[in-house]
Amino acid sequence: MFQLKTDLALETRELYQEEKQQEIPGVAVDQETVKDVTITRVEIMNEEAQKIMGKAIGQYITIECKALRRTDANLKDEVSQILAKELKKIVGERRNLKALVVGLGNWNVTPDALGPKVVSKVFVTRHLFQFYKKESDEGLAQISAISPGVMGTTGVETSEIIMGIVERTKPDIVIAIDALASRKMERVNTTIQISNTGINPGSGIGNKRKALNQENLGVPVIAIGVPTVVDAATLTSDTIHLVMEAFSRQAQKGSQFYNMLKELQEEEKYSLIKEVLEPYNANVMVTPKDVDDVIANLSQIISNGINIALHPGIDLKDVNRYIH
Repeated sequence: MFQLKTDLALETRELYQEEKQQEIPGVAVDQETVKDVTITRVEIMNEEAQKIMGKAIGQYITIECKALRRTDANLKDEVSQILAKELKKIVGERRNLKALVVGLGNWNVTPDALGPKVVSKVFVTRHLFQFYKKESDEGLAQISAISPGVMGTTGVETSEIIMGIVERTKPDIVIAIDALASRKMERVNTTIQISNTGINPGSGIGNKRKALNQENLGVPVIAIGVPTVVDAATLTSDTIHLVMEAFSRQAQKGSQFYNMLKELQEEEKYSLIKEVLEPYNANVMVTPKDVDDVIANLSQIISNGINIALHPGIDLKDVNRYIH
């Protein structure tokens, strides 16, 4: 199946449904709405579905809220609690949990700085357990965190850095945060995806590195991502689609022009756009102009959710006090 560029399992499913007019075999979907927040749970259950989706077998939870781009303290708290609840379901009930939180991305590129910004607000405790020689605590988990940077600045594969840390610190789980790409501008900076299948660092900008997953690290890897960019060709393709719909509504049904618009395939349209953009080196990634403020807000929401989900004795009031 031809796919426009997206890292969201939800969008991959939508693309298949648009083309085939049916659900993907081996995919289970559950959806609920909490006020202005839509939660969609997509589970890939077998190899057939894995092949169609191009994503690993596992769970993909998408939290969508169009108002996330606005600065609203109450909304941020609400989404943080929803994120914490969904994350707890994936992590499961674990006593004396040891977790490594990894902030993927580049501090110096705002749309790619989500991971490092989240890590800066995570409540790390591993050093406290070591200092006080404690093995467990009723209210706290053993949390360590790192922002390993990108290969262009370190010269080292991110997976190599994380594998070394995992080998020495022996966490029970790894939680990796990274920027993703969407096929729809409306989902950029308004969507959070959680999955239990790991992640490929740099996937949001089409620069995939070695995967961070259980196969490579030896421990379960939970990925949390937000689409912060959209491929220029994808955005242009969607824009042309809207223009075509407007034209076709005005064109007389059965006319040659109307039939031509209907018969133009998505793959043909996307390939043509990329071909036109190529000479101008214009096949770029696009992000909204207020991305600085949005990334700051999203990093707080995600770090709050992680802190609440991992530490048994911490609630929303505690994390807000810690961050501020």
